[in-house]
Amino acid sequence: MENKYELDMVSIRLVKEPGIFSDKKVRGVDDAVEVIGEYISEYDREIFCVMNVKTDGSVINMNIVSQGTLNSSEVSPREVFKSSILSNSAAVLLFHNHPSGDVKPSKQDYEATKRLVQCGKLLGIPVMDHIIVGAGRGYKYSFLAHNELGLSYKQAVKKREVQER
Repeated sequence: MENKYELDMVSIRLVKEPGIFSDKKVRGVDDAVEVIGEYISEYDREIFCVMNVKTDGSVINMNIVSQGTLNSSEVSPREVFKSSILSNSAAVLLFHNHPSGDVKPSKQDYEATKRLVQCGKLLGIPVMDHIIVGAGRGYKYSFLAHNELGLSYKQAVKKREVQER
């Protein structure tokens, strides 16, 4: 007879797969793109990745969080930060590609970034940047470099309008 008060125990572990990185430390957008940009720019559909880093900028690992369609990819904070927690990551860099080659962020890109920055703050795992990589041409867009990390689409548009005056 099964005990109706039985509680299952589980164990959680990180499973490492073959690596694609060098020992390069990530100190800025160009370093980050050099480490992973070419790899994700080759996909013919959008993928969203998280790069987990140590306090000194050394790359611990990367995880493909989701693979979407030609112009969208679902992003769940639970999936984004899962590998970060398991890897004891000090911070994360977010990446996704635009197969069209146009790296201009969409409204959804801004909203996802804002949400993930907030989640990172709650978890104590800061989002260092969100970088969009364009297919084939080497184009990239850094939310941090544009001072838009954590802004909503409306806030970013308003900021641009003020700058253009």
